[in-house]
Amino acid sequence: MNFLRRISVSSSIHSSPSPAPPLPPPPPPPLLRRHRRVLPPELRQQRLRVQLRHRLPHLPAKAALLSPPSKFAWGFLLRDLYDDMMLDGVQPLRDTFHSLIVGSMKGSRLQDAFFFRDQMKATGLPPDVNLYNFLISTCGKCKNSDAAIKLLEEMKIHGVKLKGETYICLLNACAATGRTDLVFAIVRDMTAAGLGLNKFCYAGLITAFKNKLPTTDETTTKIIEFVKQSKGWSSVDASSDGGENVMMNVSEEELYNIPTAEFVHRRGFINRQLTVYHVAAHACAELKSKETLDTLLEMFKQEGYTFDAFMAMQTMRCYFLCGDIDSGVKVFEEYTTSRPPVAELYVTLVEGAMVGYTPRGMQLAQDTLEKMNSRGLFLNAKMGSDLLLAAAGEKTGGYTTANYIWDLIESRRTNLYLPAVEAYYKGLKEREIPADDPRLLNVGRKYDSLMMRFGRRPA
Repeated sequence: MNFLRRISVSSSIHSSPSPAPPLPPPPPPPLLRRHRRVLPPELRQQRLRVQLRHRLPHLPAKAALLSPPSKFAWGFLLRDLYDDMMLDGVQPLRDTFHSLIVGSMKGSRLQDAFFFRDQMKATGLPPDVNLYNFLISTCGKCKNSDAAIKLLEEMKIHGVKLKGETYICLLNACAATGRTDLVFAIVRDMTAAGLGLNKFCYAGLITAFKNKLPTTDETTTKIIEFVKQSKGWSSVDASSDGGENVMMNVSEEELYNIPTAEFVHRRGFINRQLTVYHVAAHACAELKSKETLDTLLEMFKQEGYTFDAFMAMQTMRCYFLCGDIDSGVKVFEEYTTSRPPVAELYVTLVEGAMVGYTPRGMQLAQDTLEKMNSRGLFLNAKMGSDLLLAAAGEKTGGYTTANYIWDLIESRRTNLYLPAVEAYYKGLKEREIPADDPRLLNVGRKYDSLMMRFGRRPA
């Protein structure tokens, strides 16, 4: 064997060099399914903080992340971003604090908003009137009217001049908690300052009586009365989106916490001239007052207005919550025959048909879902979670509507929210289903995964 090795070595030395033949490619590794490890919420946030710190080492990158605030996907990491800026020795500017506070407002994070306000003062930057408007709006979103009044007192102490927007923010923040006494006091201050009432002021007055407890006959009477009074406001008193709000991508509806704020950027979805009617119809649906809605619709038609999508949605909601399925279906059919279909209108019909879980309503809900699917309209995470949560409350019947909603969402691989998956999973377990049923096992895996990521851990 050694002799053969010496021969091969000597021959290779004395022979002319030639390129070695190419080696065959190695066999592909076996296909293994990689399971994504689900981290607890604390470790997930820590990993996001590390990624955020390494990806955004300089101020321009951080500023790009904060502008505009509506595009900031990690709203719960605003304070971590601010801490990273402090560790990097970056001095935040006034615009940076404005973006941080607007991001807190959009996420309804009142504690974070006050934290950034205090940090802004500590750096020697006094808050201006626009920043106070965002803070007061955050108080309204979090239903904390006492904090809004304290901000007003702070503005007076520091000599900050109130604008018309400030009064309207205060009015709607107090209206969110039903404080009609504070709302009327703000209206008197506006009148004393020479300011007229615009549509957002009347919307706040309607909201205040809607949220006032207990609900009496005066509530519905005041709603109709304020709608009639709103016809007198002139275009001179009407406010418009200020430059600061436009730069921060904050609409008037969002600043004043109007119910149409979610849809104001949707083209052709709402008519902004109908703000008072929008709020009044929303109040009728929340109060389940069909008589008030009928009176409101008579006034609506007398002025020559036609339904937009939001008005149709709230009218349908009121009818369904009052148990009048036929009127709700009629509004839906009249609107869809003359307008392009929108997914929110179908979702309103499905959700309203499931009120009471009657056999007719559940069948109507399933038929509507089939029509919606055939038209190419799909459910996003929020709409799918809302429908699944409502359908999961069915105690009798075959659970077919909830199963159909789950199958629709699974076919598009849409991520659902934990409360909806939890309600559906518990509803399946209450049925006589074998423990090895594929649907039950699949829902159980999704539920366990969401619980590990977002569920509350025992103290």
